[in-house]
Amino acid sequence: MMSRLALLMISVLAVAANASVSPAEPIATPGETPPVLQEETWVLPLALPSIAYVIRPAGKGPFPLAIMNHGVAMDPKERSFFPLIEFRDAALWFARRGYLVVAPAGPGYGAAGLDIPERGLYGAFFSKIGKCTNPNFRDAGLAIARYDLSTIRYLTEQGLIVPNRTIVVGQSAGGWGSIALASQNPSGVKAVVVFAAGRGGRVDGKPNNNCAPGKLVAATAEFGRTARVPMLWIYTRNDSYFGPDLSTRMHEAFVSAGGNAEYHLLDPFGTEGHSLIDASEGVRIWSPLVSQFLERQQ
Repeated sequence: MMSRLALLMISVLAVAANASVSPAEPIATPGETPPVLQEETWVLPLALPSIAYVIRPAGKGPFPLAIMNHGVAMDPKERSFFPLIEFRDAALWFARRGYLVVAPAGPGYGAAGLDIPERGLYGAFFSKIGKCTNPNFRDAGLAIARYDLSTIRYLTEQGLIVPNRTIVVGQSAGGWGSIALASQNPSGVKAVVVFAAGRGGRVDGKPNNNCAPGKLVAATAEFGRTARVPMLWIYTRNDSYFGPDLSTRMHEAFVSAGGNAEYHLLDPFGTEGHSLIDASEGVRIWSPLVSQFLERQQ
């Protein structure tokens, strides 16, 4: 098993410095020193090894863990750019609150995600849902959940995280995987926060054109039947992937089945609400909701 030192030595990118202060929210009162954060890329030696974007407070830890699940890119070339992170400002926000932030790219992303037929190499990508006539939303979500559980188990074994203080944050397909994870009620995960969660949005690139929305709602209800982890769901009115009507139906199905989720539908954000968590200016909008929610889980 790989030691903590070995894990850090594998890091292929490390930037250790005082992280820049986000304009969205002050992180230190006058006279206090802002926290020192380290941004890194790690290789996670799991059953299906992958890379992860990491931000951690300076020091040995252990720290409470925040796993952040990104959305899905169906284009192998786009997946090869990971772990370049879309929601870096959001990740910094959690890290400034003392979390070890780990955003796993997962199998099929980074250089390992490229198909190179002439060399007999094919990326292992497990996030497809099949045809829109009969999409498998459930298993696509559970695949991300299983990978999160493997990541949590590994970091726990390495002594890098504080047991029983993990939170999981997900956006879009990563949010859907986070809902699936909540249905497993994993020990040690105290809360889950999702932004614009769902699958099958914008079929053929068309706004508000969802792949089998009824099946997505049914799969959400199925997860809700067993999910008891406290959840916060955040959507916007101008999300062209999962609009207000669909996200409301999903939430109603989830809680009616027994799930524990607080739902917020925010005002339109920019030209595309689906990107709320990706934007630095979005932090000011969602951070009070997340702060209050996490405080209630203490």
